[in-house]
Amino acid sequence: MLNLPNILTLSRIFVIPVVIALFYWDSPTTRWVMLGLFTVAGITDFFDGYLARRSNQVSAFGRFLDPIADKLLVAALLLMLVGFERMSTWSYLPAVVILTRELLVSGLREFLAQTHVSVPVSTLAKWKTTLQMFTLGFLIVGSDAPSWIPAQAIGEVGLWLAALLTMITGYDYLKEGLGHMLKDDAAATPPHDSGAAE
Repeated sequence: MLNLPNILTLSRIFVIPVVIALFYWDSPTTRWVMLGLFTVAGITDFFDGYLARRSNQVSAFGRFLDPIADKLLVAALLLMLVGFERMSTWSYLPAVVILTRELLVSGLREFLAQTHVSVPVSTLAKWKTTLQMFTLGFLIVGSDAPSWIPAQAIGEVGLWLAALLTMITGYDYLKEGLGHMLKDDAAATPPHDSGAAE
């Protein structure tokens, strides 16, 4: 079960407590260390899937863990950035949109898994995750970025764009999930008896 791709995926989860702890020792140095850890985590997000496919080590455990590792890392960072007031109150809204969408899609996937229906990750959803990671990197450094890089502004604008993609992909997943649910309900409903004599 624990092949190299899965270990890379697990590393994204193991880095979360370290990143959270660094918020409590805030300084320019710790922000850059945090960005380094986050960047490595983002790189593993690419390589775990690539290595799994190339080495034919795709597993059910990996397919289950990969999206969860991404969601945990993003959710933890958003909560800490809000809690430590590292972004403006106007950016709380896209943060809420992103978090609620992740809960919705996770619940939807769990329900559909019980009916043996798999909802594959769309290309747009992958772009959404990439944009989230890119955006969070700027927000991690924030005001400690070089003066010629408006990191805070880039991060907050990117967060709004990520929230927009989040809503679009969330709607797509919800529509597909509801389609399966309605199909199952129709199949489970007994035929209507008109009561007419034969």
